[in-house]
Amino acid sequence: MNTSCKDKKCDIGHNFYTCPMHPEVTQNTPGKCPKCGMALEKEIEVVSKVSSQYTCPMHPEILQNHPGNCPKCGMALEAMAIESAESSEDDSELNYMTKRFWISLILALPIFIVAMISDLAPEYLPESMSMLRVQWFLFILASPVVLWAGFPFFVRGYQSIKTWNLNMFTLIAIGVGAAYIYSIFALFLPEIFPPLMQTKEGLVHVYFEAAAVITTLVLLGQMLELKARSKTNSAIKTLLNLAPKQAHRIIDEDGNEENVSLELINVGDKLRIKPGEKIPVDGIVLDGKSNLDESMITGEPILVSKSKDDSLIGATVNKNGTLIMKAERIGSDTMLAQIVQMVALAQRSRAPIQKMADTVSSYFVPAVILSAILSFFGWWLLGPEPRLAYAVVAAVAVLIIACPCALGLATPISIMVGTGRAALSGILIKDAKTLERMEKVNTLVVDKTGTLTEGKPKVTSLIVEDGFDKKDVLRYASSLERSSEHPLAEAVVEYAKEEGLTLSNVENFNAITGQGIVGKIDNKKIVLGSEKFLESLNISTKDISEKANTLRKEGKGIIFMAIDSKFSAIIGIEDPIKLTSVQAIKELRAEGIKVVMLSGDNETTANVVAKKLNIDEVHANIMPDEKAKIIKQLQENGAIVAMAGDGINDAPALAQADVGIAMGTGTDVAIESAGVTLIKGDLIGIVKVLKLSRATMKNIRQNLFFAFIYNSAGVPIAAGVLYPFFGILLSPVIAAAAMSFSSVSVIVNALRLKNIKI
Repeated sequence: MNTSCKDKKCDIGHNFYTCPMHPEVTQNTPGKCPKCGMALEKEIEVVSKVSSQYTCPMHPEILQNHPGNCPKCGMALEAMAIESAESSEDDSELNYMTKRFWISLILALPIFIVAMISDLAPEYLPESMSMLRVQWFLFILASPVVLWAGFPFFVRGYQSIKTWNLNMFTLIAIGVGAAYIYSIFALFLPEIFPPLMQTKEGLVHVYFEAAAVITTLVLLGQMLELKARSKTNSAIKTLLNLAPKQAHRIIDEDGNEENVSLELINVGDKLRIKPGEKIPVDGIVLDGKSNLDESMITGEPILVSKSKDDSLIGATVNKNGTLIMKAERIGSDTMLAQIVQMVALAQRSRAPIQKMADTVSSYFVPAVILSAILSFFGWWLLGPEPRLAYAVVAAVAVLIIACPCALGLATPISIMVGTGRAALSGILIKDAKTLERMEKVNTLVVDKTGTLTEGKPKVTSLIVEDGFDKKDVLRYASSLERSSEHPLAEAVVEYAKEEGLTLSNVENFNAITGQGIVGKIDNKKIVLGSEKFLESLNISTKDISEKANTLRKEGKGIIFMAIDSKFSAIIGIEDPIKLTSVQAIKELRAEGIKVVMLSGDNETTANVVAKKLNIDEVHANIMPDEKAKIIKQLQENGAIVAMAGDGINDAPALAQADVGIAMGTGTDVAIESAGVTLIKGDLIGIVKVLKLSRATMKNIRQNLFFAFIYNSAGVPIAAGVLYPFFGILLSPVIAAAAMSFSSVSVIVNALRLKNIKI
């Protein structure tokens, strides 16, 4: 059974609707079956593998669990996700169309040559080739082209009319069918046509060559389109090919190993990675030291040093040392697998701008059919002789040239290429809606710790009041901080370990969000937190305020400490600014983005960091629940806000923002709440995603413009609007060529996104 939903209760969700008569038709919204018109029923069954689903690149709401054609547009369905590089090379539809094209071409070439000679220079025909024999020759060769090679178009055209989902195949089937059937009657029953349409031999002009050549050109367009569409998945194929096929698994305490495929690796297995080899799965280093190339994840070529207890990401490259690792995440749980899945889902999502194209397309095909009918009767009633022949030519040309495939492909193809390009640069975009929103962002709100700074704070100052032992103070502080989730807590714990202290057990631990922590150690009440927190407990900090301000002016965070309600110490903690933050802020300002910094630190400390980064607007002493309120206030003032953060307390703000941007180095909760994830956790990634968003949306608008202009100009020309002035009537053959290559031109334009500089 198929699924598609917006819930997060399972791997791909629930909330999907299907037809009781056609269970292969599934979508994530209520509606009617496009095949039989029955109301879709809600399903509750869930499957866990996206890769068994097939969807249409133009209509991603259409899902089914087997290959086939889209009931709305007739295009071949594609797998939603790809499990392996081998499965990504499923070219059955391409091979199907290619075979029919080449056979059609072999038959259509002599048809075209003979037809042109008979029309333009009949004296060059052999004496034995009368015009009647020429027509029979054209009929014999054109019939297999139209009836066999073009059979898929007629099936899809019939299906579109049956379900009333009129599309490009509706127009092709009617156009080619009209030309072929007209020619059949002209060949077998010429006497039913008016005398003015008959030659001296009693023959009527036929259009077998038009039907055959149009079919061949449409097949060529389909073949080129399928080839080009396969290139839009190159990002996923590249990612899949990064994974090694085998790994060296250590099987005993002596270090003996065996080569096994990745499918046989289990969580907890010990693996040996030799120099030059790829990390097989995600895990941690047990032994050894080496430098790794993690550019496939981060997009940055700088080598990263790895040693004991450091994390390893599958498919990254071990450069120079031998490592022993423990497998922690395998199969679909690895970061590479999750990236592939996220990219696949993002590529199939719909951007809001697509609604405009969908609305136009829904009216376009009926309008084209009406235009063809009007053209036919206009030429038949008002045109020169032979009127009926002119009427057929004009109607067929209108039907063929106006196929809306280019219009339908304009948005999804660019989205597929854009999100794939982002993934290769270490940027994961959740869906097309996020990509479109990002272009409009004019304000970036950033959390200081872990976003602008390294997120690896260190204790640089410990000032202890007289009467207190420094080691006891540090032991109490680190023991209490061990139970805290605050970003600065780990720095205190690490400092105590460096000093060789043994931590103590804590009783009655209590954390007051955004203010501080309280606990009992050795029957002493220990308090750690902000200056305001201690003062709220009637603990005076006046005597130490001057020293605290000095540390703040140096950009350090301050933790105040009290033991048994007596002020005992201040701990100065420094979190270095990321080297790339200065450059990123500079580039964002150059792009017209206003940067706002949020920090829970004292105003003095926050302003020091803001000054170093040239940030104008700063909100200090911010409680976690206030971040979302500030973003909402900015939005009410007309700002389109992106929020970048990495902590659990950033999740509400990320959800409130128009675009949430999570640092890949942060928590899973933050990443889940965000529309964009920067795997490297670097603000330069925001500059990249901003440029990519703008380039992608510009590309989409170019595609839509070309498609609209092409169809707007093509229909009247095909209908014969130029004939009264220049004597030009567009041939259906030329119309077919123009239609086929318009779709290919849209795809080629979208593929330019692969090479943009971000």
